[in-house]
Amino acid sequence: MQEKKLHLKNIIKRFGGRKVVDVKDLTLGTHGIEGLIGPNGAGKTTLINLITHKLKMDTGQVFYYPNGKETDISKKSFDEIARLGMVRTNQIIQDFQSLTIRDSLLLSLAIPKYERFYSIFSEKKLRKAAQQEIEKYLDYFHFENPDGHALSAGEKKLLDVVRCLLLKPKFLLMDEPTTGLPQDQTDLVITLMRKKTVEEGMSILIVEHDLDLIWGVSENVYFMAEGEILIQGPPDEVRKNKTVVKKYMGESDA
Repeated sequence: MQEKKLHLKNIIKRFGGRKVVDVKDLTLGTHGIEGLIGPNGAGKTTLINLITHKLKMDTGQVFYYPNGKETDISKKSFDEIARLGMVRTNQIIQDFQSLTIRDSLLLSLAIPKYERFYSIFSEKKLRKAAQQEIEKYLDYFHFENPDGHALSAGEKKLLDVVRCLLLKPKFLLMDEPTTGLPQDQTDLVITLMRKKTVEEGMSILIVEHDLDLIWGVSENVYFMAEGEILIQGPPDEVRKNKTVVKKYMGESDA
């Protein structure tokens, strides 16, 4: 078990008067790879959006521990949270349509200390170091044409994962990271995630409907339904829980 990485207190979010997230007290990031599961509409993606401040919460606090020191990130911007080492992938693929795969990854590495957003394309030392790191991931995932555009949904999903990893996060939130990927690419993603948690101490939370994947890679699983975390524990315990079986595992879209 790792040290505490994230603590949520009294997180509430309503849409049109309907409470979609209601998390009283929850600690995340203490088990390397963790899974967040639940039926459609449970509030899983909304919770991630609230944690990273992509969406504003109605009430509550989020405490992050990037170096063991408590930091209240409840009112920090999405970019500020990313600079502290918490990064998320996207459930809906986002892409720079006009850029090649390589240039898209270079752009994702542009950092605030440079005056111009595109300076990474002109700063030779920075560009060289970035290119070396990018090449490692391009080789690992076997991108068919790195100098072309990401055409398939699978390539775009991988591109999103690599963008996040290039930022060297301490905490990575992954929203359905393997949807649309063939099995061999899924295996590569999972192998790399396991390596990152062991060698770099990265904490990873995976939101996923593929329960075989969740049971296979997670050290701890959280079950969410109707905006609340109802069950949490080791995967073998969660998968046998009567509430989980009744509310989720019998569903056709699970």
